[in-house]
Amino acid sequence: MADAVQIPDEAETRARWGNFAWTDANAEQAKVVLARYPKGREHSAVMPLLDLAQRQVGAETNTQGWLPIPVIEFVAEQVNMPYIRALEVVSFYTMYNMAPVGRFHVQVCGTTPCMLRGSDEVMAACKAKGLKKGGTTPDGLFTLTEVECMGNCASAPMVQINDDNFEDLDFDRTTAILDALARGESPKTGTQEPGRHTVEPLGGPTTLTAMVNENHDYRGEWA
Repeated sequence: MADAVQIPDEAETRARWGNFAWTDANAEQAKVVLARYPKGREHSAVMPLLDLAQRQVGAETNTQGWLPIPVIEFVAEQVNMPYIRALEVVSFYTMYNMAPVGRFHVQVCGTTPCMLRGSDEVMAACKAKGLKKGGTTPDGLFTLTEVECMGNCASAPMVQINDDNFEDLDFDRTTAILDALARGESPKTGTQEPGRHTVEPLGGPTTLTAMVNENHDYRGEWA
């Protein structure tokens, strides 16, 4: 189960982020986002603009980014939306961080398919490297969060780290990924199973095998 976030002290966040404004590049990107929606439908832009704001905060803090209260208010004003409506969006979706996170936000899926396939080993590997659920390591490098299903059940267990998914994990594979990130490297994303490319069955397909190399028409065989 995902843990409740502890929102930072209001006075602190206002002192740091009360004058938040788009960078020049993000101001142009915000115009592009708003142009996707017809007049009177600007509220629809709130999600991509919140994401853009979170990424700007991340760039300024050298982290994965988060959304301080004043930044949420800023985005709400951009789309003429009541602040509470924007806060509802932020608090509903785990893609938005309501508290500071580290350079790498390690989100471990703990839902049933991942649990049955070994997410406890993934979590154990994180803990062995000093990561604590709901916290950030003292060096500011890693934040560990347990989340609900992220849609990679066929290649469970998996984690999402910032924008990348890592799948078919176990203790050693998780440890290797964390070590590589700590060294400043970019580990292979996606499945970590040798010979597997996406989520095709391990050992090859067992059904619709004629479709492997060509667009085979089965209809005559099924009549």
